[in-house]
Amino acid sequence: MPQPNGSNRSGSNHNDAARQEVNVPMAGRPGGPGFGGRGGPKQKPKNFRATLFRLWGYLSGERKQLSMVFGFILIDSAIMLLGPYLIGVAVNAMVGGPGAVDFKLLHIVLIALVAAYMADASLSFLQGWMMAGISQRIVSRLRRTLFEKLQRLPLVYFDTRRHGELMSRLSNDIDNVSTSVSQTAAQLMSGSIALLGSLIMMIVLSPLLTLASLITVPLVYLLAKTITKRTSALFKNQQAQLGRLNGQIEETITGFQVVKAFNYEQTSIADFRKDNDELCKVSTNAQIWSGFMMPLLSVINNVGFAAVAITGGILAVKGMITVGVIASFLSYSRQFVRPMMDLANTYNVLQSGIAGAERVFEVLDEQEEIEDKPNAVELVHPKGEVVFENVQFGYRSDVQILKGISFRAEAGSSTALVGPTGAGKTTVINMLSRFYDVTGGRILIDGIDIRDYTRDSLRRTFGIVLQDTYLFSGTVKENLKYGKPDASDDEIQRAARMAGADGFIRRLPQQYDQPLTENGGNLSQGQRQLLAIARAILAEPSILILDEATSSIDTRTELRIQEAMLQMMEGRTSFIIAHRLSTIQNADTILVIDKGTIAEQGSHNDLMDKEGIYYGMHRNLTV
Repeated sequence: MPQPNGSNRSGSNHNDAARQEVNVPMAGRPGGPGFGGRGGPKQKPKNFRATLFRLWGYLSGERKQLSMVFGFILIDSAIMLLGPYLIGVAVNAMVGGPGAVDFKLLHIVLIALVAAYMADASLSFLQGWMMAGISQRIVSRLRRTLFEKLQRLPLVYFDTRRHGELMSRLSNDIDNVSTSVSQTAAQLMSGSIALLGSLIMMIVLSPLLTLASLITVPLVYLLAKTITKRTSALFKNQQAQLGRLNGQIEETITGFQVVKAFNYEQTSIADFRKDNDELCKVSTNAQIWSGFMMPLLSVINNVGFAAVAITGGILAVKGMITVGVIASFLSYSRQFVRPMMDLANTYNVLQSGIAGAERVFEVLDEQEEIEDKPNAVELVHPKGEVVFENVQFGYRSDVQILKGISFRAEAGSSTALVGPTGAGKTTVINMLSRFYDVTGGRILIDGIDIRDYTRDSLRRTFGIVLQDTYLFSGTVKENLKYGKPDASDDEIQRAARMAGADGFIRRLPQQYDQPLTENGGNLSQGQRQLLAIARAILAEPSILILDEATSSIDTRTELRIQEAMLQMMEGRTSFIIAHRLSTIQNADTILVIDKGTIAEQGSHNDLMDKEGIYYGMHRNLTV
């Protein structure tokens, strides 16, 4: 759909009453509350196992690379299992007494050990290199999936959530997933293989020493269970609090002029300090508890090492094993405990990634815009006849915003909507463009229910200029071409001249190639509005919607572009929302919207003759 203002916040002009009734936060309000409280309630991951398996599903496209990594891990584990055995052989070669050292065997063993450790280093590098690529491709796919999902969500989703918190899910949460995948996937595979291999070699060398070393297993299990139980909730809270902090920052920066105008700096600082301190507190607790893991595991490892050494010494004195076997076994026992330590620590790291993944999947599971009907048709060459038949709408089933709106707009006619703030004017327009679907009645374009058209073809029919103009980072030309990507330079300049924007564009240092900052921050509000109007003209829509399109333009400029606006509206069905009644006096039909109903309708002269609501509004403005 040509969206002349380019805003993904097309619903940002919903009437204020509707917002208040559904407790919808208004973007840009400094320190304003988020929907349902800042960031929502703190909670543990809802389903760790389900989230883990779902995340694992994103590895399906990396099976070939994962198989190679697994092969490297198998070879590497076999080499590392060979190391302690060779150490035992070397020790036995040196303990035969004076002059009994088997130097030939010792040299062979030392060369084999050097080769094994060099091979281990090479294979470890290959594993890390391949896992880095795998994790980044997975995260890239997950980030792309999340961004595409956001494009398919209805506007009400964005109207009920803080934008900074959503941005946090695209950045911080997915970064945590990336870190977890790159650090844990290979460790889980290598740790499991090393654990099993070391246990088998220990049993082969000495079943009795194996029993002594297994004292560490229940200790590691209890430690991991205790710590991860606490850290799972803390990491979840940490990500949620980070999202709340990002939301507060985004709101404050977006509404910085309001912050300055109302001397809200100290309150904003206090709000930030509160959220930042809470994040610091939660993050500190999470890091402290996760930091307990490695020191306590080292203690457990030393306990196991001491148990093996004592038991091995007793068995060696009795002649039941050799010193070389003890040396090998001590190395194997360390290799047995180390994977348990790595696996426990990996699970601890995994908590942060799972917390982030769960927040991403929460968005992916949101209800999307209703799909087109299977037999939906393309809206081709629309005439522009619009009919509302008893249209009803409410954000909640118990709160109706529109209450039985019915009217007809003939093709090529102009219809103006006036009324008090919050009456439902913009909601009528949002129903027409299917930003929201009606909850009762129906809307027809050219005699067909708009729900029977494909959504894309329907929205391509409209050109919209909203009160809150949005411009993207890029050049003036790129922003204008948002309405018609294949437009030529001549078409762009002609549209700008019609909108009265060509003059100020020519005065810019780089004219149409002038770069704009985010939302056109280096232009005035009136200039941004002119660009939005030019963008609408360039889109050449069949149905034109002007929602307070000239509200930010001075009276002199407004008068200068009135003729261009009338020319643009000629032959097109037009809907105009305006508080300046002088701008809509020539409309074919004026609808007076009050409390979600059409209180009056007719031409300007008809409504003035009735001396009703419209008459009173007009008189109040002219007195």
